[in-house]
Amino acid sequence: MQSPDLQERPYRSHLRPACLPCRKRKSRCKIEPQSSPCLMCRAHGTECAFPTKQQSNATQAKIKSQRVQARGRSVSEDTPRPQQYLTTFGHEGIAEGHPHPTTINDPSGATTWDGINTPTGHPTIHHGRDVSQPTPLSIEDTENENPHIISPAMTRDSQVLTDYLSTIGTDGCGIRLIRPKQANGSRQVLFTAVQKRPVGLTMSPSPSHAKCEIIEKLLGPWTEKFIDLYFEKTNICFPLLDEASFKGRYANAKDRVSPALLACLYANSLIYWRYEPELIGERPPDIRFIWNLASEAAQSELFLAPGMSTITAVLLDVGGRPTTAMVGNGVRLGSAISLAYSLGLNHDPLSWNISRSEKMLRMHIWWSLLIHDRWSSLAYGTPPHIQRSFYDVPQPKIEYQLNRTDCSRSISAMAIFVELSRLTDILDCYLQYLYQVDKEVDALVTNLELRLNRWVESLEGDARQIITRGSSLHIPGAPNLRLAYLSIQLLTHRIRMENTRSKTDIDEDSLANQYIQIRRTAEDIVCLVQELQEKQLGDFWMPISSFIFPSTVTFLLRCALETGRSPSELAGNGSFKLARDLIAALRRHRDNLGWDLGDICLAQHAEIVEKLASPVQPIEDNISTTSFGDLMIPDDLFLDNINDIFGGF
Repeated sequence: MQSPDLQERPYRSHLRPACLPCRKRKSRCKIEPQSSPCLMCRAHGTECAFPTKQQSNATQAKIKSQRVQARGRSVSEDTPRPQQYLTTFGHEGIAEGHPHPTTINDPSGATTWDGINTPTGHPTIHHGRDVSQPTPLSIEDTENENPHIISPAMTRDSQVLTDYLSTIGTDGCGIRLIRPKQANGSRQVLFTAVQKRPVGLTMSPSPSHAKCEIIEKLLGPWTEKFIDLYFEKTNICFPLLDEASFKGRYANAKDRVSPALLACLYANSLIYWRYEPELIGERPPDIRFIWNLASEAAQSELFLAPGMSTITAVLLDVGGRPTTAMVGNGVRLGSAISLAYSLGLNHDPLSWNISRSEKMLRMHIWWSLLIHDRWSSLAYGTPPHIQRSFYDVPQPKIEYQLNRTDCSRSISAMAIFVELSRLTDILDCYLQYLYQVDKEVDALVTNLELRLNRWVESLEGDARQIITRGSSLHIPGAPNLRLAYLSIQLLTHRIRMENTRSKTDIDEDSLANQYIQIRRTAEDIVCLVQELQEKQLGDFWMPISSFIFPSTVTFLLRCALETGRSPSELAGNGSFKLARDLIAALRRHRDNLGWDLGDICLAQHAEIVEKLASPVQPIEDNISTTSFGDLMIPDDLFLDNINDIFGGF
């Protein structure tokens, strides 16, 4: 058979396929003008026959089928269990003439990701119309690959390569493409597959699995009870997991749940032991030992097999009580944020053609990272890791519920979480002010107060009652929101007072007014703590709240020392009385109900307050004494060296 066209065949032409002998030899088929056989057939002395259109299509279909079967065999041989794949990326409203996107399907029928499992293996490439399949982005520490976002500088290059490879039936070099809806202005996001574990490292069994098994042995028959407690107490106020999906996977395929996540969930729920009637008569295990095991499990997974569930495990670890490892929490939180950037969690997924559950889960994990990062920054005295200009995830809304339900308790708790997130966004402005080197003091302080007041004015319903009146504290998460607001209000007065004192001509009336406002806000904090009942004490609290109390006591003692006329009158000072009342309330809650959020404050300031409250002894000339200034210790757990921070005013 002769060539259908005697013109020269272009290199790698898809319109003019190579002859059958060249295809068999896998050699380049080159035809010269006015020559029937190609150069290779003339050299080998073979008959130069070209396939018909039907033969070409049948051959391509056979090759594709063999590739899919071979890939399926390699997956089944290399892994001990059925594998799931990263995600199905789709695109709606493709421009006319543009090839259909490459989508990644799971031949084993993977289900929607619930934040528990892990994607794995080599993807099967599907070309053509998107069918909008669910998109699992889960992790399991036995899997080998992780998605990693491609740099925006290389996105266009990788997109061109992916589009071309999709037209010739190649696997796309492991590139996963997300194209937002055409009407949306979001940019395209690409992921590539990277190896999860260090090269050459094998684990059998995984360290995190061993730690989780020890915790389950210590908890005995109460493991499922603690899972229920987590969703009842913590997840409803600080949503991270889909309850129905998690419990279903835990009951039917527990071995596919991340052991680090499970270990941290057990430890996170252990704080509610004494508030659960069913467990009152039981002896609880050592909570610090449990937390050490859970932290080691999360740390080992973070090093050996990091993924999406690792971020959730770290958030449960950092958000657990009691807080004992401030430096360790900061390091783990920074690692989780870096991992979140690599997984593209800082991008708005609402316009992506992925399942709703995946969109909600990605956004909830990012919101939780934001909240922990910013409140930890205020507590630890370190700048936040996340900058406002590096993400476009929208603010939470009530309709963005992770667990869809009509329960009024869940809806009210979600409304509190929404306001906590909005308040955290305002806190970010305060952090930018605190850690900014060059700033215009007066203008910035006024702007901060205006932002906070506008947030209060925008509140409605129960949230407004919680902030303005301190009522409706029966709603899950309400006491925590109230305390968070009062801490920012106290910080505002502190900044304003330092601004007033830094001026050359100090206005005594303005300074006196600042002291009065500070005492009023501190009194609100004291009253809140004094009025807490057992139900509120057993409610959800962010562990960062424990740093608010020592900061408040330190500032009240400072006000008492600066406004008091003499040491003998210190015990009768209004600011000192508030500090003493706060110490007494925290001690009462700890002794009666084991409330741990006051431990740091009691350890730092209880003895100091007692010394300052005792009568002043006569001072002998030959006896060395300690001045009142020496009794004031720096509160290095909440705003280290506050005078240094404001010293440049």
